[in-house]
Amino acid sequence: MNKILFIAVGGALGSILRYFMSGFFYKYSDGVFPWGTLMVNLIGSFTIGFLWAVFENLVVSINLRSFILVGFLGAFTTFSTFTLENFTLIRESEIKLAVLNVTLSNILGICLVFIGYFLAKGILVVFK
Repeated sequence: MNKILFIAVGGALGSILRYFMSGFFYKYSDGVFPWGTLMVNLIGSFTIGFLWAVFENLVVSINLRSFILVGFLGAFTTFSTFTLENFTLIRESEIKLAVLNVTLSNILGICLVFIGYFLAKGILVVFK
């Protein structure tokens, strides 16, 4: 039951941060391309890669891992919003923007997981 509570609290905090960060990026964009969701997903991808490497090298409780990885980052990243926005772009005949969003989100997201992971590994080597 503790684990579920940690996930729930992490999810609440992650979704609140997503709301504010996504809104920040939308405020400074043209409003057509979903920059807020893209940026949140890319930041989340980097962060999960980085923390995964850290957690492989440190003793971290299952509750803390669940809080951060499942709860916080699970709610912070926005795949359901991502799919809805692509649906909307396609429905509005913005096919090029939809393809751009899918491509950037997936390729850059995967790349940022690797970058975060290997950056954390490098930092951990320095501090060992």
